[in-house]
Amino acid sequence: MELVKDTYSATNDFPKSELYGLTQQIRKAAVSVPSNIAEGCGRGSDAQLAHFLDIAQGSAFELETQLYLANALNFLNTAEMNILVTKLTAVQKMIDGFKNKIS
Repeated sequence: MELVKDTYSATNDFPKSELYGLTQQIRKAAVSVPSNIAEGCGRGSDAQLAHFLDIAQGSAFELETQLYLANALNFLNTAEMNILVTKLTAVQKMIDGFKNKIS
């Protein structure tokens, strides 16, 4: 959830013309990661949890791609992008570890 807060802060200065474009896509992908983990934890089986962890991981990789794109478009400076990607990589590793533990 810290990554979501950081992502929202980072996208605050994106161009207003991107509010319903890349800004929204980045925020949706960021929110999707912890949301799918939570939903999976609320399900009744390890198989369902694993399914939602897969969705969360997909959203994490989607977010990573969008952060690189935002940097390429000069909406996000490289230093800020690197901080977010480092945090995101840690989240991706945690999701993998969680999935391996329940498998």
